[in-house]
Amino acid sequence: MARGPVVVLAGGTGGAKLARGMFDLVGERLTVVANTADDITIYGARVCPDPDLILFHLCDRIDDRGWGLDGDSFNAMDQLAELGAETWFRLGDRDLAIGIDRARRLSQGERLTEATAALAESLGVSAQVLPMCDEPVETVITAGGKLRPFQQFMIVDGAKGPIESVSFNGIESAQITPELQRALSAAEAIVIGPSNPSISIGPILRVPGMQDAIKASTAPVIAVSPLVKGAAVKGPTEEFLAWEGVELSADGIANHYAGITDGLIADSEASSMTTLVTDLLMDGPDGRRRLAQETLSFADQLRHE
Repeated sequence: MARGPVVVLAGGTGGAKLARGMFDLVGERLTVVANTADDITIYGARVCPDPDLILFHLCDRIDDRGWGLDGDSFNAMDQLAELGAETWFRLGDRDLAIGIDRARRLSQGERLTEATAALAESLGVSAQVLPMCDEPVETVITAGGKLRPFQQFMIVDGAKGPIESVSFNGIESAQITPELQRALSAAEAIVIGPSNPSISIGPILRVPGMQDAIKASTAPVIAVSPLVKGAAVKGPTEEFLAWEGVELSADGIANHYAGITDGLIADSEASSMTTLVTDLLMDGPDGRRRLAQETLSFADQLRHE
């Protein structure tokens, strides 16, 4: 009997690492739903940071700096700077080429789902990486009285809080894609990765039709906490959770995902949800595979309860 896909909702490094561990275990059955609310058009390129990050992890070409392709050069950025252009959003030359090609495809009428599949094929990735929607969505942050697009808030402003508001412009016009609908309907397990719940997973779950499709699936739905000993491993997760009033604990994450998840993986017990307590750090390939295997075993346990 054919087994269904393992669907991982992801954005940022934590979700990408877990997806890479899953890929070792389930191969082509992996489907990753990537946040696209961080996307930006710059230098004539359409840049999709989270889908690209996930793909670079899946093909083992992520650079040691944690983003971009390994060994990439920055000649284009250096030349733009010489010409007096703003280069606060630095892209490697190959990264820039990917964004330019994506912009070309979209201008010719391709859906973002199709452009992402073309990039996956060029990188030799056999897993399916699906953008959360084909429509453009933009995260906008207010902090310190300033309204800023997400990338400027993160890079120019240094992600300084406290966060005053978060908006996902265009989300109301978005819709779940047929590819995503099929993957969720047939899923063997649905995993919310250890990504920022507010700005990485939040926009995915707010795509119209997404939560309905997840709830309609017969697959167990598991959330993996992004917190280690009550703190984020990296990035401004704590600041965004504070804005949402989410406690920095297993219970806080469980309550945040209540109503959509059947179980939680965390490093301490949650009183309000069935919890697998384990080490959440994914150091190297072995660490990624270990957490992925524990996640699949937990899903199997929940499926038979």
